[in-house]
Amino acid sequence: MRGADYQQSGMFSYISAERRVAEDHPLRAIRTMVDAALRNMGAQFDAMYAQVGRPSIAPEKLLRALLLQVLYTVRSERMLMEQLNYNLLFRWFVGMNLDDPVWDVTVFTKNRERLLAGGVASTLFAEVLAQARSRALLSSEHFTVDGTLIEAWAGHKSFKRKDGSDQQPPDDPGNPTVDFHGERRSNATHQSTTDPEARLAKKGAGKEAKLSFAGHVLMENRNGIAVNGCATLAEGRAEVEAAVAMVEEIPGQHRVTVGGDKAYDTKEFVQAMRDHRVTPHVALKATTIIDARTTRHSGYAISQQKRKRVEEIFGWLKTIGGLRKTRHRGVERVGWMFTFALAAYNLVRLRNLAAAAA
Repeated sequence: MRGADYQQSGMFSYISAERRVAEDHPLRAIRTMVDAALRNMGAQFDAMYAQVGRPSIAPEKLLRALLLQVLYTVRSERMLMEQLNYNLLFRWFVGMNLDDPVWDVTVFTKNRERLLAGGVASTLFAEVLAQARSRALLSSEHFTVDGTLIEAWAGHKSFKRKDGSDQQPPDDPGNPTVDFHGERRSNATHQSTTDPEARLAKKGAGKEAKLSFAGHVLMENRNGIAVNGCATLAEGRAEVEAAVAMVEEIPGQHRVTVGGDKAYDTKEFVQAMRDHRVTPHVALKATTIIDARTTRHSGYAISQQKRKRVEEIFGWLKTIGGLRKTRHRGVERVGWMFTFALAAYNLVRLRNLAAAAA
């Protein structure tokens, strides 16, 4: 019998969002880990907000919404609010009732600024890492370091001379014609008017130069979990300096190994590692300073195999986490989002490891 095509919507629903989400949905395991981390961050949230006045958006709900934006590659806060308006899965994850009004996008972004200023991303990252450590998923001896370029929210038209000698009345104020072909441009003489902290950089020979920031990750080799990360200016020595800074934060005094690609086969990096009682398991250049005392051990070959997994982190951050081209300006905000996206990656990685072990 053919059913009737009634178009009138029902006024009431007796099924909660909790019941509508499948028991084996991947977000359930992530929600459990996120709630545990947020409970431990309660004291930090209390210190960030005044005791009187109108209640703001709960920071727990705000962070869950931002996690959804990263996990589902929602490209803007306005689209995120649209999704929260009709997506029952999103409402359940954030902790909103079916009839709760969605926040205005400007109110949402203003409340997010408080989290940016409070260093919440680093705390969330540390809480997720603590959960991985409690499950004995982290190696304390073998690590890999690597860096990547994050395209800035700025175009080549905004990259102008610092002394203003190339300023001319635009033919079109909204989209002026700029001819910089054949002009020698460098970070020493030029600067972006859109994002002054972005730097012109390229990943390798033959690659095009783009206004960028640099993202750096320290990964443990056992399960490929990011244990540290930061964003810096895309300058010449940034990759080595960031790597040394992250290695210095590895806890303990025991000897560890750190793998890396050929970019780290430099006298400066190798000497810095040895000064910190770290064995540099880096890929070898044609003229290398790493000798057989390091490469003859079987652990070196294992590090070279494991170090490639760090590319999976960068691949996820750029294809899923929205960091192929950042939506934020300034190294501080880009760094906040980079750390936050790393926390999201670790949550997905922990969920997958738990599912594989079940």
